[in-house]
Amino acid sequence: MAPWLDWISLLVRWFHVIAGIAWIGASFYFIWLDSHLQKPPPAKHKAGIKGDLWAIHSGGFYEISKYAYGPKTMPEPLHWFKWEAYSTWLSGFALLVFIYYLSAPVYLIDSEVMPLSPAQAVGLGLGLIFGPFILYELACRSPAARYPKLFAAGLVILLAATTWLATHSFSGRGAYIHVGALIGTIMVANVLLTIIPNQKKMVAAVAAGSPIDPRWGEQAKLRSVHNNYLTLPVVFIMISNHYPQTYQHTYNGAILIALMLTAAWTRHYFNLRHTGTHKPSVLISAGAAMIIIAAMVSWPQASDAPQESAANDAIPSATASEKVSDQRFHKIMQTHCTSCHSRSPSHEVFQVAPMGVVLDKPADFERFAAQIYRRTVITQDMPFLNKTNMSAAERQQIAQWFEQR
Repeated sequence: MAPWLDWISLLVRWFHVIAGIAWIGASFYFIWLDSHLQKPPPAKHKAGIKGDLWAIHSGGFYEISKYAYGPKTMPEPLHWFKWEAYSTWLSGFALLVFIYYLSAPVYLIDSEVMPLSPAQAVGLGLGLIFGPFILYELACRSPAARYPKLFAAGLVILLAATTWLATHSFSGRGAYIHVGALIGTIMVANVLLTIIPNQKKMVAAVAAGSPIDPRWGEQAKLRSVHNNYLTLPVVFIMISNHYPQTYQHTYNGAILIALMLTAAWTRHYFNLRHTGTHKPSVLISAGAAMIIIAAMVSWPQASDAPQESAANDAIPSATASEKVSDQRFHKIMQTHCTSCHSRSPSHEVFQVAPMGVVLDKPADFERFAAQIYRRTVITQDMPFLNKTNMSAAERQQIAQWFEQR
């Protein structure tokens, strides 16, 4: 990848994070605001005020009022909250195309999971995003939306099924990002297809002096609540590529489902807290779930890579008691690692060593010994998607070299 393409990626990702912060911040604020509104004084109630709130911030006092239906006349200017959502999705989809689709053989396709051509991988990825989204949208417009617990169970099943399909089709990292893209698409579509259109209906009714249908606000509020519970799961997925112990695990799909449920359950505690209901059991159980997940993920995995015989192995195996020489270890690094992790990488995609890890010299091996051991032996996500076919015997030799240092 040319250096200027790296800069494009950096700027788009930076913009995506900024837009996401603005969207999530506004979403969290209005959910908090709605749950803290108090019954207004009689004079305000007669004026159509449903709830009232006083706050202090930035050295000043603020009074915020929410109308039950709408003001008698349309105020100017009227501030809308939509471009935060749209720009987050647009920049996120641009990153998906730029990183995972244009470099599908590197980041998306794992031939050991499913042999796909780049075109097949892109088509399947788009199907996993927009197919489940259509099912979600149809469910929201069906009578099932009137039963929150039933709808929530259906949404969990939909996300679990998508996660299973993704993790059995793509690399772990590619699978996670597609589940995140699905959730992000659901969230922004809630804004685009329901929240903003219903708000426009309310504005038009006020301008025309017509009554406001309370269903418009109820439908928009329901979609906002959905977005609220989906926020923490999608934020985790946004940062998950930094934590290969999750997406590279043998049971990466189950781990993702468990983490998403735990994140949504954690959000539930704060939603209850905002309404004055304090249930520490919710937060305690979420914390216990995280500890259990972390313990299961951290349990050493047995390598499922085939064991080559010494006769066929370019780098001979070492017995458990045999000392692994520096020369043998260096040979493994040169064979599997230095094409990317070098001061001058020879890989066609990586023009700069990923994460700044360079493995050209013996001093480099000692400097990054812990990272080498963790990524090749514990999480086993290196070499990347095992493109160089590092064997189980070679991983064992890396472990022995690390332990005998």
